[in-house]
Amino acid sequence: MAGIYIHIPFCKKRCVYCDFFSSTHSQMKDSYVEAVCKELEIRRDYLQNETIETIYFGGGTPSQLNPGDFEKIFQALSPFALHPSPEITLEANPDDLTSAYVDSIRPLPFNRVSVGIQSFNDKELKFLNRRHNAETAIQAVKRLQEKGFANISIDLMYGLPGQNETGWRKTIRRAKALSVQHISAYHLTYEENAPLYNRLQKGLIRPVEEEMSVRLFEILMDEMAEAGFEHYEISNFAQAGYRSKHNASYWNGTHYLGIGASAHSYDGQSRQWNVASIPKYIESQTPDSFEIIDEKTAYNDFILTRLRTAEGIDLEELTSLFGEEKKAYCFRHAHKYVENQYLEQQGKRLSLTRKGIFVSDGIMSDLFFSI
Repeated sequence: MAGIYIHIPFCKKRCVYCDFFSSTHSQMKDSYVEAVCKELEIRRDYLQNETIETIYFGGGTPSQLNPGDFEKIFQALSPFALHPSPEITLEANPDDLTSAYVDSIRPLPFNRVSVGIQSFNDKELKFLNRRHNAETAIQAVKRLQEKGFANISIDLMYGLPGQNETGWRKTIRRAKALSVQHISAYHLTYEENAPLYNRLQKGLIRPVEEEMSVRLFEILMDEMAEAGFEHYEISNFAQAGYRSKHNASYWNGTHYLGIGASAHSYDGQSRQWNVASIPKYIESQTPDSFEIIDEKTAYNDFILTRLRTAEGIDLEELTSLFGEEKKAYCFRHAHKYVENQYLEQQGKRLSLTRKGIFVSDGIMSDLFFSI
């Protein structure tokens, strides 16, 4: 099984925290869609006829495309060996999901929609420079449900300056009240290429204290568990049967083809990525950079991705892929964390405990092979 990621870089307005490759200049949209279709044709054999189980339209803001654009892309996807019922996700902004727009995309093959809400607090949404308000977000989700979309994910963000327990709990409970199937929650980060970083450097904002960040995440985990959500990856929660298959492919080593400007691909032996420029991508749809994955990098990637998940590291898989020496290395460095109950071993698996999640970066770093 394999996946395809299609990057749609266009946005109406740039969020202050975002450092993903995107553009507010949509005049090249038609040419870009044609280039995406051409790249799908050029790179049809990249996955060597593996069955495509997931297709993910990410961005940017894919909901800036119209049904005709999507129809062209789906036509270009038709020669691939598609699974009989692939998971096909559309990322969307709430204010794009008008009744007319939802009606227009309903006949398309999308069976999962990921809505970038971030918060149900209007003050926080304004701070993040989001285009919608809380009510717009609520109505967008309800509209999708009324039109028959039964697999809906929403993104939330915590760790915002001035955010407190009460406000965060209100946002989570409003999310739960919408009866969506999946929730992703990410801590606000200050990326150097994002406008918010400049404000931080100038002292115009003060980041949330670490103690509050920890408390906000504890509240999230408790609220999600109470609602029956499975905490299946550090930042992701799902109702039974509604894990994101596409995102899971990044954590379990599944191969994927990345289409579009700045998109990355992985075939098990190397990573490739396209130029982060819309005009240059339109000129040439072939990857302009690649990285051969050596055994050390592959081992470290394995530790990083598997340990993020609820299942953790499959020790038999680790041994099969990297040998007894790497397994012994992993055990040797994991021992202190198991003793201190940051990691737990259950049968053939090694996974983070609840308190281990809060220091997961340090644990992963210690388990990396650095020689």
